[in-house]
Amino acid sequence: MTFVPTAGILLLFTGAALLLAATPGPDMALFLSKTLQGGRPSGFAALAGAMSGLLVHTGAAALGLSALLAASSQAYGAVKLIGALYLLWLAFGALRHGAALRLEGEASPASGLFGAYLTGLAINLTNPKIVLFFVTFLPQFIDAGAANATGEFLFLGLYFIALGATMNAGLILVASRFVAAAKASPRAIRWFDYGFAGLMGAFAARLLWAQAR
Repeated sequence: MTFVPTAGILLLFTGAALLLAATPGPDMALFLSKTLQGGRPSGFAALAGAMSGLLVHTGAAALGLSALLAASSQAYGAVKLIGALYLLWLAFGALRHGAALRLEGEASPASGLFGAYLTGLAINLTNPKIVLFFVTFLPQFIDAGAANATGEFLFLGLYFIALGATMNAGLILVASRFVAAAKASPRAIRWFDYGFAGLMGAFAARLLWAQAR
């Protein structure tokens, strides 16, 4: 029994995860802010905290969705349908409000590495949008008839975290240059919004099509 998806599914998931990780949001703003205020150690501490929070969400989503799938395929389908509507809402929000990078104008007093870690942890553990995102994003890459759904959920969740951590670690290393480039080219950041909205809309359409068949 394997918990690794097929090559085609994994390739699709990788592309989607990389685009999502590259889209500016609260997490990225936190990592860059901490780096600019307290140096790279603070940025990496905040990143470690955020990834710890995502580990909790991954485990909870994997166990909860797997249990739901085992209990009722109809209920699982209903969750995916609700998820499609949520993804459309995310797409609409990205187009209307944008996800442009927002950093604090003034540096706040350094709170230490542990404080940066706790901030990163809290920003993920207390964000209900992350729970909804995991519940709507991961199921699209899991076959309802999978014999080892829990293993696949966990693998994709951990893989998503690894990709995001790698990309954000790179941003921390070049934080000052990235922020300067982002502020100089707001249009480029806006294109991330369009890409994010298109991705969320495509996934929602994929879910709705699958439910209608």
